[in-house]
Amino acid sequence: MQQYFSQEPKKRRIFVLYGLGGSGKTQVALKFLESIDDFTKRFFVNASSPEALKTSFMNIGISQSFGKTSEAGLEWLISENKEWTLLFDNADDPKLKLSSFFPQCTHGNIIITSRNPQLAAYGPASHSHVGDLDEENAALLLLARAVKEHTDQNHKLAMDIVQELSCLPLAIVQAGAYIAKFKCLVNYLSIYRQNKEELLRQHPDQAHDNYDWTVYTTWQISFQKLSPVAAYLLQLCALLHHSNIPQSIFANATQWILNNEGDETESMREARKFLQNFVSRSGSWSKQYFRNIVAEIEEYSLIQSQEASDTLDMHPLVHLWCSSTLPDEVTTRACMTNVVGMTIDIGPDAYLERIRMIAHVNMLVPDFTVVNSQFWSQYAWMYYEGGKFEHAKGLYELNLQRQREMLGKQHPATLIAMANLAATYRHLGRYREAEPLEISVLKQRQKLLGEDHPDTLRAMANLAGTYRQLGRYREAEPLEISVLKRRQKFLGEDHPDTLRAMANLAATYRHLGRYKEAEPLEISVLKQRQKLLGEDHPDTLRAMANLAGTYTQLGRYRETEPLEISVLERRQKLLGDDHPDTLIAMANLAATYMQLGRYQEAELLEISVLERRQKFLGEDHPDTLRAMANLAATHMQLGRYQEAQLLEISVLEWRQKFLGEDHPDTLRAMANLAVTYMQLGRYQEAELLEISVLERHQKFLGEDHPDTLRAMANLAGTYGQLGRYQEAEVLQLSVLEQRQKLLGEDHPDTLISMANLAMTLYSTGRYQEVENLQLKVVAKRRDVLGPDHPLTLQATKDLKATQDALAKAKV
Repeated sequence: MQQYFSQEPKKRRIFVLYGLGGSGKTQVALKFLESIDDFTKRFFVNASSPEALKTSFMNIGISQSFGKTSEAGLEWLISENKEWTLLFDNADDPKLKLSSFFPQCTHGNIIITSRNPQLAAYGPASHSHVGDLDEENAALLLLARAVKEHTDQNHKLAMDIVQELSCLPLAIVQAGAYIAKFKCLVNYLSIYRQNKEELLRQHPDQAHDNYDWTVYTTWQISFQKLSPVAAYLLQLCALLHHSNIPQSIFANATQWILNNEGDETESMREARKFLQNFVSRSGSWSKQYFRNIVAEIEEYSLIQSQEASDTLDMHPLVHLWCSSTLPDEVTTRACMTNVVGMTIDIGPDAYLERIRMIAHVNMLVPDFTVVNSQFWSQYAWMYYEGGKFEHAKGLYELNLQRQREMLGKQHPATLIAMANLAATYRHLGRYREAEPLEISVLKQRQKLLGEDHPDTLRAMANLAGTYRQLGRYREAEPLEISVLKRRQKFLGEDHPDTLRAMANLAATYRHLGRYKEAEPLEISVLKQRQKLLGEDHPDTLRAMANLAGTYTQLGRYRETEPLEISVLERRQKLLGDDHPDTLIAMANLAATYMQLGRYQEAELLEISVLERRQKFLGEDHPDTLRAMANLAATHMQLGRYQEAQLLEISVLEWRQKFLGEDHPDTLRAMANLAVTYMQLGRYQEAELLEISVLERHQKFLGEDHPDTLRAMANLAGTYGQLGRYQEAEVLQLSVLEQRQKLLGEDHPDTLISMANLAMTLYSTGRYQEVENLQLKVVAKRRDVLGPDHPLTLQATKDLKATQDALAKAKV
């Protein structure tokens, strides 16, 4: 403003300040007028109505002894060829023709404050949107109004408060007045969270200016001027998340009502009645009708449309005010639930559109039981993709029951419902409940559709996936090979379903420890998905993550890290920080940091993953338990064994309860706890656990499975600690031979086996054999991991100790 008004004196200058009620437009204008001395006369004009304008100009005429009418005031301004200033304040009425009250002359200065952004047209190059304060200035304003010193502690408290208030100036001023009155800076945030509506309606006893409206009343006055359709649209939007509301919701829903007739619930009739406002005379969606209603709300800055993204935004406090003042929340929410249900496309091409709707669905439908039965499948799919599997399960169970009753057990729609419920059970870790559903789906599809039908192959792949989760990899492998061959034959090498089959088979190979067979499959999948789907598609990112996982198993961590960082960054951008796929990417990167010896970086990621999974999935979800186990492993590496033990006992108990004693994840928890017992010197407790783990792995996975070999190595380590070196050596030789055969000489697990055997031989004084083994370990770790990796450094240290022992023995 100072820059603009310093240019071209003696000419008419107009500057427009527009923004949400309570954003401080008038205060900005008054502050500017205080800061400048060039204006000879300054007049405050109430622009809220024609009557108020006429009164203001009449007062100008009287004050300048020029007459007692509004015309006299205008005439004086025309005749006064000096730098006078008019402040047209609160020019909010969109029907008001403000220009008819401008003095008809080429000199003078005009400042306009308004909630209506369209008034920016009066100053095409001289207007400014007055939004929220930045956090630092908002905190300073709060402390000033609260009459509090600017100490470090007070500043931190103030920052937390202004963030909660979204930095809206009027809300901050009101909060400051309340704090000053009740001396409650420390406790204000908790008081506010329990009494938001009451506090935002309060007017300070000692206001800092003559602004008479509270935060809520300033918006209520604007709201009352909206047409019924505009008011209802604003209320419906207030039930969604406050930002990035797709305008396409209303377009798609309107198209739905034009294509669907039938018996309707009251809430469906309510939705149809509202959406009819956007139907053109020709009987189709009218974007112009909708734009007109949005523009009406924008005239009061209660909503903002984003042209580039075709979305709507509400200020967080406007959103809170509007959602908390609904006259009939139950009916309005039911109406909007139906509107959104009409827009959900469960087709594969609409994935990103559904992802963008997840935050809105979570806000709109806190309880899945309120969903209209017409939209059970749509909302279940949304919850499923959003990681809200419990909600999805409830709707899928209802949907399956209805399909069985209406269509019978063999109908394709019933089989789809059964498959969807089984997939949800898998995500909840309830694999044993998923298995019979999937066997039933597969048998029915083989019978009705034949072996080669895409739906049959999908059922086969799903069952194989469940076998994989149950640790029954040998049952999964032939199913997946069959699926892949049939898809290659009928769909071709590049079809998404073929690539998915290839990825599934690679995953099974990874679980079977056949990493070199998995790698070429995964490279092929990634290249094809990058080519066909692009770098950011979820399937491309999943392929990248899978390849990174295989590189990890092959000990190629430097190839792993850049892939995992890329996956994490892209998922955070596309899905948000809380999405299950984002958290998987974060956990994978943490695991790589662990392998690279960067334990503190790993710990920070793992704590974040655990907290988010506990919040969104619950304490007993398989993914939460996996996050807990990962954090415990990092605590172990950092030497914090007691913290690790508490986490691992909890993980083991939950897995025994929900997965059973023989599940691979249960056995992994048991093995992890045994390792912690080892570190705590509780060797006999560790031995009992490890014997149990080894026997179960040998029974269910076979002698040469990676998990079996890991269990054997752990038991050998415990025998070594107990001084039972001969028993340890027998086991370690077996582990080393199997790993050399299955993984190769350079694999990290092979080198660990070699180092463990060397340690046992060292304890029996066989230093020459030890040196030979350790020389190999050091050389290979330098090549594979680098000279600075903790494992390389430890191997070098062990070799030095052996060589010192050899020298002493020779002496």
